Amino acid sequence: MNDVLAPEIYSWRMAENIIRENFEKFGFSEIKTPIVENTTLFSRNLGETSDIVRKEMYTFLDRNEESLTLRPEGTAPVVRALVEHNLLNTDPVQRLYYWGPMFRYERPQKGRYRQFFQYGVEVFGVAAPQMDAELIAMLMNLYGKFQLKNLKVKLGSMGCDQCRLKYREALVSLLKPSLSDLCEDCKERAEKNPLRVFDCKNPTCKEIAKGLPSLLDFLDEGCKKHFESVGKGLAELQTPFIVDRTLVRGFDYYNRTVFEITTEELGAQNAVGGGGRYDNLVKELGGPDCPAIGYAGGVERLILLLGQREEWKPKLALFIVVPDERGMERAFQLAFNLREKGLTTEIDYTGKSMKSQMKKADKFQAEHVLILGGSEIDQNTAILRNMSTKEQQNLKLENIESELLGRLK
Repeated sequence: MNDVLAPEIYSWRMAENIIRENFEKFGFSEIKTPIVENTTLFSRNLGETSDIVRKEMYTFLDRNEESLTLRPEGTAPVVRALVEHNLLNTDPVQRLYYWGPMFRYERPQKGRYRQFFQYGVEVFGVAAPQMDAELIAMLMNLYGKFQLKNLKVKLGSMGCDQCRLKYREALVSLLKPSLSDLCEDCKERAEKNPLRVFDCKNPTCKEIAKGLPSLLDFLDEGCKKHFESVGKGLAELQTPFIVDRTLVRGFDYYNRTVFEITTEELGAQNAVGGGGRYDNLVKELGGPDCPAIGYAGGVERLILLLGQREEWKPKLALFIVVPDERGMERAFQLAFNLREKGLTTEIDYTGKSMKSQMKKADKFQAEHVLILGGSEIDQNTAILRNMSTKEQQNLKLENIESELLGRLK
């Protein structure tokens, strides 16, 4: 787990602002769920054979001997809240977004921590494939605002229960001759959930997976038509994509459309985020029969791509240099009043020399410096200096506050 400090925090702040603005422009409302949920919410709905449930969840007993888990992902808690608060009774179509910390006990690596932040969107109540296409196009529009490069949309399908049943039977049969060559995890997956073999990073397992048929070859007419319609919608929205015949998602609740957004800029861990349909999850958690689709992206990975951009650092409008006690008496209240009225202002209380204070103003990248000491007060003026042009001018003290607000705010 890591701390986020300046100057990196400025990229975090700007990223959050842009993400919120973009999601709300498309009609999404924010939802905040607790970071702790009942363990069954995840163990039952993510899939007992998933790596997250088997190896990565932070689970503990509370004082009532109830099993609780720090949330490892955002979709299941949002669905739980949707059902618990009967949100679909208010409006049968819900568009929700979130931003917050998730927790997984996994090997830390570049852009991945055991406490990590995700931003995500969930749409409930729309089964049309155009919704899938709109969501993907919206996300690419968002990443365009960040000027991210070399992004790809990978599109696949998990089909429906009937498609997957036929496909699963075929995979179990085809994997039997290679069972001894699979890693220990995939040996277990081959019987319980063979689709997860496609998620394995073991080189031997990846090679075996290459020779297996794709779930796309087992889609029934309804799922095939939905998949083709999503592709058509993306083309209409001028959002390029590639069909990934091996793309699967790691959780059991997914069906039909699945997708990932990847980049070449992150090395082996190349996913910026991913998502898909989960048309059965609302009903499984006690709600009505309700189609749904969502997406989650990793904040840390996004920040890696953005880097530390100087233009996102907050600008310091004014640094007040006070060479003596008389200057401090006048500058103390002035600085507070300016801040209160929205002008970013800094003042040095340490009593250091004027030269040291000017160096500090330069270090803070102050746009202007106001020099206010006893000699300036005797002349009823203060000196305003533009730190870029080095131009100076005298301002009358009786109107100093309104003058500074008018010129600098």
